[in-house]
Amino acid sequence: MSDRLSASSGIDAGEATSELECLPYGVHHDQEGVCLLVRMGPYRILLDCGLGDISPLASELTKPANRGNSPQSVDLVLISHAHPDHARGLLALHQAFPLLPIYASEVTSKLLPLNWLDRQDPAEIPQFCQALPLRSPVELKDGLVVQLIPAGHLPGAVAILLTYNTPQRSYKLLYTGDFFLSNSRLVEGLRLDELRGLELDVLIIEGTYGTSRHPHRRNQENQLAERINRAIAEHSSVLMLAPALGLGQELLMLLRSHHHFTGRDLDIWVSGEVATGCDAYLELLPHFPPSVQNFARHQPLFWDERIRPRVRRLQPEQRPTVGNPCIVLTDFTSDVSAYYQSSNGPWLTLLPEKTSIKINKQYSALTTVETYFLAQHSDGPGTTQIIHNLRPKHVVFVHGSPTYLADLTSLEELQNRYHVHSPAAGTLVELPIGETFLQPAAPETNYEGELTELGTVVTITLPDAITADPRWRQFADTGLIGARWQGEELVLRGLSQRELLNQNGDRYLWSSADCCGTCLHQRGQRCWNPASPLYNFKVTLEGYCPAFERNSEQ
Repeated sequence: MSDRLSASSGIDAGEATSELECLPYGVHHDQEGVCLLVRMGPYRILLDCGLGDISPLASELTKPANRGNSPQSVDLVLISHAHPDHARGLLALHQAFPLLPIYASEVTSKLLPLNWLDRQDPAEIPQFCQALPLRSPVELKDGLVVQLIPAGHLPGAVAILLTYNTPQRSYKLLYTGDFFLSNSRLVEGLRLDELRGLELDVLIIEGTYGTSRHPHRRNQENQLAERINRAIAEHSSVLMLAPALGLGQELLMLLRSHHHFTGRDLDIWVSGEVATGCDAYLELLPHFPPSVQNFARHQPLFWDERIRPRVRRLQPEQRPTVGNPCIVLTDFTSDVSAYYQSSNGPWLTLLPEKTSIKINKQYSALTTVETYFLAQHSDGPGTTQIIHNLRPKHVVFVHGSPTYLADLTSLEELQNRYHVHSPAAGTLVELPIGETFLQPAAPETNYEGELTELGTVVTITLPDAITADPRWRQFADTGLIGARWQGEELVLRGLSQRELLNQNGDRYLWSSADCCGTCLHQRGQRCWNPASPLYNFKVTLEGYCPAFERNSEQ
């Protein structure tokens, strides 16, 4: 591997050792999936295999190993969790190299077959993944110890701690996979106390959300539940699209247990791969948190037609006849047009934020399309928190768009303390453990501009270099921005066409309209006018009643 290009410049080989290297085959740029080849001393370990095409990896594996009697140049494979972007290439890898050992947690080993149900009969998918215990160190090779630590995010997801012991010292590398510090409905979050004091040499960590900050998980859930509740109150059905594994089941548990829906005479229909994921979860109940197991002792975890809201499996032939209002939860591959029938009323379609899914414009009269956000990864502060707790010598960022990863690598608080890397696929990163290291220059992410105040107008001027960032097109899509204070800082964000067309969240279209959003008696999205039939009720800001009085301050 040493003949490849190194991403770490300025290393003095005379003062540092090179027992550690990382060669990414995929870092999740452009949906390529995550696949990392790590060298620790004489051993080469593959971390995850989310590649859709394993041919570049296969060509590497067929090279002579030149070390002992090893039949290929990779010793073993470790899988962090069962999501497709980390595991979709495993079946092809096993078929090409059936003797290559593959390891994961017990739960992940049982969820992996869900990645290939569309291509192969479940009974024909071989059980090629060997289960390792959680939290217990296991020596898989002479001097190479593996320990799996629960990472949140998805049942069975783990951070992988690798320790390579030599007579001189021990080398430690931690790969987080996808991690989440917060507890979710079905998975407990990553516990930092299990990681402190590791004295890490290398931390390979995901940067999905870059430096973004998110509200608390419960606030995200409440905002989503409130939007769904409002749609149901307006006699509109709700169609929610979600990934088949993880988020789909989290949403179903939220709908079952949130106070807006418990005991409500309402049908929740689940279809497609989300329903298949629910069935798989039911086989894993002993591995779930105690709170989830306790819930399942008193009522079914998912399928339940006795307790309201009723949760039912939706067959394809039932799609055009589902009642109104109801909630339908399905996966990205479903044909959503089958639900949009004029006979079963209007729909609110909720898509995950930053999705590439498009709803045909011909259905615009039957559905309102909005996005929702329910975090499955830790945000920027959570990412830096785990780094500062572990204090590794090297930090390698993977799993995220290049712009988001550049935001993280350029943080001064990281640049000043750690050797920071964000490699592209195919770029070898040497990870020397020594004193001499020249940090590569951080990408430029800060822009200086000018502020001009003229009467009642404030103009902010920024350099045109900012438009080179691929995020600019989305930010400047409509030419309109929103601004809000965050402490002493003013945060700007671009307003999308969807926000402007959707009056549910558009303050700019209310300014000249007689509606609750401009009413004197609306405070905190609740009506406080005793003369109004809406008095003391929570109102939608585009709503109206005969007791309307314009707020002159607006």
